[in-house]
Amino acid sequence: MTTGVRRRMGVDERRQQLIGVALDLFSRRSPEDVSIDEIAAAAGISRPLVYHYFPGKQSLYEAALRRAADELADRFLEPPEGPLGARLLRVMGRFFDFVDEHGPGFSALMRGGPAVGSSTANAMIDGVRQAAYEQIIAHLGVEDPPARLELVVRSWVSLAESTALIWLDGRRIPREELEIQLVHDFAALAAVSAAYDEEMAGIVLRVLTQEPEEGPFGDLLARLSALAPAAPAVPAQRLPHESP
Repeated sequence: MTTGVRRRMGVDERRQQLIGVALDLFSRRSPEDVSIDEIAAAAGISRPLVYHYFPGKQSLYEAALRRAADELADRFLEPPEGPLGARLLRVMGRFFDFVDEHGPGFSALMRGGPAVGSSTANAMIDGVRQAAYEQIIAHLGVEDPPARLELVVRSWVSLAESTALIWLDGRRIPREELEIQLVHDFAALAAVSAAYDEEMAGIVLRVLTQEPEEGPFGDLLARLSALAPAAPAVPAQRLPHESP
């Protein structure tokens, strides 16, 4: 007959375990509703031992927030291969996987949770948004993005975030539809900007020439074309910079 011996964890290993346990609990319930006692029980240690590794729930929450932020930023990583529309669709699939797996935790991450208003939480959230922005700019192959392109990409990142938060509240729209819709939203934002700016028009046309008809952008064009016959005729409008 053998007796099991509990292995003593090192300091860093124990900290990582506690962060993982906390993140798992925060992913299933709002962080405000999770107590230190629950975290300690899930980790198989005493409450005082949790405080040995973290001064309080706030510091443990911020550590879990940091791990979640890093994982979410990684979801935007995508090899620069194939048409842009297909790449964005794969990114949205991984993004919604994260949202689906970490519902309350995602909401807490984007809204700050118990750390709302803290410089640490705000910096981590801004870091996720910046990482997403830089990834999209890299996929567009633009080294020095013009102001209108920056506006399009940052607006789209914010739209994806807001869409996910609304979707979590009841999940009333199938996530697969939202994933493709967000890719269409990116194309629409870029197209509207291109209508006002020649540099943006060049970027959009370059992207569209590489898109297959059966891709997400081609699908959007087909859907818009189907609407065209039913749309009332609208007189052409001059751009602000055009003279009569």
